Amino acid sequence: MDIITKYFTSLTDRQIKQIGMLYDLYHEWNAKINVISRQDIDNIYEHHVLHSMSIAKAVSFRSGTSILDLGCGGGFPGIPLAILFPECRFKLIDGTGKKIHVAQEVINAIGLENCVAEHLRGEDEKGKFDFVVSRAVMPLPDLAKLVKKNISPVQHNALGNGILCLKGGDVQSETQPFKKIVEVQELSSWFEEEWFKEKHLIYLPL
Repeated sequence: MDIITKYFTSLTDRQIKQIGMLYDLYHEWNAKINVISRQDIDNIYEHHVLHSMSIAKAVSFRSGTSILDLGCGGGFPGIPLAILFPECRFKLIDGTGKKIHVAQEVINAIGLENCVAEHLRGEDEKGKFDFVVSRAVMPLPDLAKLVKKNISPVQHNALGNGILCLKGGDVQSETQPFKKIVEVQELSSWFEEEWFKEKHLIYLPL
């Protein structure tokens, strides 16, 4: 937890409690259903929770904002973001039922009332959202094509509606088709830990 409070200093007691519950919950569920690699589960706060929360360093979602987490796996980045933004609405979807089951169980266990998880492929999601968030689900051009139908034309935030996705490594080939409008933020500008080098947050307005 120390790495979370190091970078997010104004968390409420409820948020600290909810984030604090994630370690045991994911260890317990990961022993039954592998949603985080066995080698990585002990790094859950740095590699998964803080990584997900990095989106909050780029945008502070206004109350009432709706966010779709596409390909959420066991609940990242959606669950940490839903903890940070209790006045916003989050929907988490994934095509793998067992992963969605874990996400929903974690949501229930920590009392997250602004978040739902559904076993659903991106192609079948019909809802409209202000933002779509994801963690390395697919190449950016494919993601943009898939979720364009889901981006609401009504704006609620200073940042225009669109995609916020977390990626690692060289992202130039993925962003090239959108070079006039895409923004790429290096996570190492926010977090000093070695793991965040060559990790990026990509914002694509749609």
